[in-house]
Amino acid sequence: MTTTSPTTSDEASGSAGPPRPPGRWSTLRPLVLRLHFYAGLFVAPFLLVAATTGLLYAASFQAEKIVYAHELTVPDVGERKLPISEQVAAARQAHPEGSVAAVRPSPADDATTRVMLSGVEGIDEGHTLAVFVDPYTAKVRGALEQYGSSGALPLRTWIDEFHRDLHLGETGRLYSEFAASWLWVIAGGGLVLWFSRRRARRKLRGTSGRRRTLGLHGSVGAWVAAGFVFLSATGLTWSTYAGANIEDLRASLGQTTPSVSASVSGGGEHAGHGAAAGTGGDAAHGVGLDRVLAAARAEGLGDPVEITPPADASSAYVVAQVQRSWPEKQDSVAVDPATGEVADVLRFADYPVLAKLSRWGIDLHTGSLFGLPNQIALMLLAASLILLILWGYRMWWQRGRGSVFGRPIPRGAWQQVPPLLLVPLLAAIAVLGYFLPLLGIPLAAFVVVDVVLGEIAHRRGRRTYAGGAAGRR
Repeated sequence: MTTTSPTTSDEASGSAGPPRPPGRWSTLRPLVLRLHFYAGLFVAPFLLVAATTGLLYAASFQAEKIVYAHELTVPDVGERKLPISEQVAAARQAHPEGSVAAVRPSPADDATTRVMLSGVEGIDEGHTLAVFVDPYTAKVRGALEQYGSSGALPLRTWIDEFHRDLHLGETGRLYSEFAASWLWVIAGGGLVLWFSRRRARRKLRGTSGRRRTLGLHGSVGAWVAAGFVFLSATGLTWSTYAGANIEDLRASLGQTTPSVSASVSGGGEHAGHGAAAGTGGDAAHGVGLDRVLAAARAEGLGDPVEITPPADASSAYVVAQVQRSWPEKQDSVAVDPATGEVADVLRFADYPVLAKLSRWGIDLHTGSLFGLPNQIALMLLAASLILLILWGYRMWWQRGRGSVFGRPIPRGAWQQVPPLLLVPLLAAIAVLGYFLPLLGIPLAAFVVVDVVLGEIAHRRGRRTYAGGAAGRR
């Protein structure tokens, strides 16, 4: 957040020579500077929370493996894993409550099998109780509340919800959408301002005070700006309002994420027969889990996979790959519970382009796509954002010479922009504001307040402009 005034001494140095006629950029720069300053000033607290919680979330993947090692791993690797049906039966014997929502067979030699139960008393809505079973002995090694398609356990779930909505529910999600809506604006504005400054004024060596803080702020910001734009764009894809607009746009382009058809082909006779075999809320519908898993393996679905029992008498089993690391495994099949035959197949390779990009973007944003290197990169980005915010506020303080916070950037910058540039710019802002309401609404509110305050100052005879001051002081 470069908060320097266009008339400060560090920018005026080295400007000797005859004045040149103002170009388009020279008229636009004060407007970008003012937007960057005020956006950084008021959005920074929200970004600071998002960055701090995002850093914790990126670290939670490795922390989860340590904290829940007993449940996630087996004490001894055996020679042969038991049939998945026996493992589910053991889980149901230890936890007969609720019903089986899904099963994730052991994906590695030393990993446990997860049996997810829904409708369990004391488990939050939308969450499941994951029962961890040793695939070699069918011994239950524990049970933990689980959330989301990534299988987040209590520690990661708590941090995830704190990052997403501050544990305030749907209302709290507005904070993260507000931060994501403005992050790319602040990053882009800062990047433009930094590269527009003369090379001599970007040097850190030999500088001190506010100029050194400005150099650190600008240099680090220039290196990480692309990462911030990426985090902003991917974060908005599952936000409340902007996310809905993005989904509508994708739907209009035919780029929504497809899903395998879980309807049983051949009518209700087979479906009814398959459903009748399921009893007591377990997963043993029709041909059972073992034949269903074997049918999925025959279609090339390797670990890790998740098996979802039929939802009703006319539904099939769904077996889906759930690997979010590169290369992604997202193929899925539907298996008829009456015959054990594959009724439908969906390959990730057949996803629309935007659906693939959305999947990769979300997994890269959350730290799943490239594992530990991905998580380290996210932590560095979060730490950089925290430093940039602190340096931005420090520059504001130094601009007031350490006694009081510095003067705000003068208003009136938009009046210097030529109409040929201003009109298309306003049109682009209006379109962006429509698709990103938490960018457009606050920006419109700021403009209204700024105009009102400017008019009041004008009536009192002390209205100031970006190029200087007018009237009495």
